[in-house]
Amino acid sequence: MKNIFSVLKFTFLIVVIFAVIYPLAIYGIAQFAPNQGKGETISVNGKVVGYQKIGQKFDKSNYFWGRPSAVDYNAAGSAGSNKGPSNADYLALVQKRIDTFLIVHPYLKKSQIPSDMVTASGSGLDPNISPEGALIQVKRVAKERKLSEEKVKTLMETKINKPTLMGTSTVNVLELNVALDELK
Repeated sequence: MKNIFSVLKFTFLIVVIFAVIYPLAIYGIAQFAPNQGKGETISVNGKVVGYQKIGQKFDKSNYFWGRPSAVDYNAAGSAGSNKGPSNADYLALVQKRIDTFLIVHPYLKKSQIPSDMVTASGSGLDPNISPEGALIQVKRVAKERKLSEEKVKTLMETKINKPTLMGTSTVNVLELNVALDELK
């Protein structure tokens, strides 16, 4: 009986620590983060259209497309595919993405498609693409929006985020598409 009482006390203590104290501590720390830990939102006319750090699905021809998602852009289920480059199913999926990309971008060759346009990121929710991934879409987007390629390219170039110290340049797809909608 003594052991059972000790185990129950320990269990209660652990529950209080991990179900009450820890979440309250994290909530308190989050109050000092940008937007009080609720995420960095992007708004248009006062309406939230998305989050800066979470990728969204854009599949219309008049928008820039982001990276494919292994979880269909479901932020509640962030995950990669866990399939490696020797997996036949994975290779077939990447080839299907390449074929689809080439149908919509007939002016490209397979070798011109950056890998980030046909492979999902580790989280499946990457909001960024490479500047090369954005650049190869300029022609399609300009044609669909009846804008000059130079105007769309100039806009895209203003949205390139340079690395602070190390890393690669990126383009946030949601920010680019919001700016594109504002372009006349």
